[in-house]
Amino acid sequence: MPDQLVVQDLFIYPIKSLEGIRLPEAKVEEKGFELDRRWMLIDESGKFVSQRTCPLMAMLHVEIVGDSISVHHISNPGGLINIPFQLEGTEISSVRVWDDKIPARLVHSDIDAWFTEVLKINVRLVKMPSSTRRKVDSRYAVNDESVSFADGMPYLLIGHNSLKDLNSRLDEPVLMNRFRPNIVFSGGDAFVEDSWKKIQIGELEFQVVKPCSRCVMITVDQSTGLKGTEPLKTLATYRKVGNKILFGQNMVALSNGIIKVGDKLTVNKF
Repeated sequence: MPDQLVVQDLFIYPIKSLEGIRLPEAKVEEKGFELDRRWMLIDESGKFVSQRTCPLMAMLHVEIVGDSISVHHISNPGGLINIPFQLEGTEISSVRVWDDKIPARLVHSDIDAWFTEVLKINVRLVKMPSSTRRKVDSRYAVNDESVSFADGMPYLLIGHNSLKDLNSRLDEPVLMNRFRPNIVFSGGDAFVEDSWKKIQIGELEFQVVKPCSRCVMITVDQSTGLKGTEPLKTLATYRKVGNKILFGQNMVALSNGIIKVGDKLTVNKF
């Protein structure tokens, strides 16, 4: 009898490229989980900033406290900043996430100053208004979905045994936080998710639309903010298709609601 597939972890990343938060349950919305990547740091040109160019972002610890996001550098828990969910400026700024140019709201100049001082680069924090419609690539959209400030897709799914397979090939194992998934499941063979098209988690359906192509960001140690060569180097030896190195599956939600850690995951064969 095959292993039962069960949701092991659920994660959101309220501010793009900062530390994620593990949740016992999460609200599934079209753009991604509620609060997931609804905020983002941008440079002076309006382009998003990530650990690819600023690995120090890995060192910023994020929590949800009441109706606000609390952020501090892991070496300075007392030097935190609170960002209320509802806080937003009136100024609209056009921001860039890869090839997309979209409207966003600047949050507050005091918050910009805090991040600029901590990260040692000039940045501003922006929020995605609920009215902003950043379209999922039409090659992969099912119902003309929109996405948050995530790289391209609302949801990322990875099997725990896929990471276990990778770690069996590494001299030093890595944690799942290198890959920034939204949903981690236990059970099944390594990379079983590669063969899926449609799945159900609890009562909700998701469409698996494409494998996730990985980049240098997964070489940043999330506990130190230092870059290396792994696990990208090893993944390239057995997970490369064309010029892309694949790990995890991108999805869109076909229904909205709540999913929980411990929910059963079933695969729709049709």
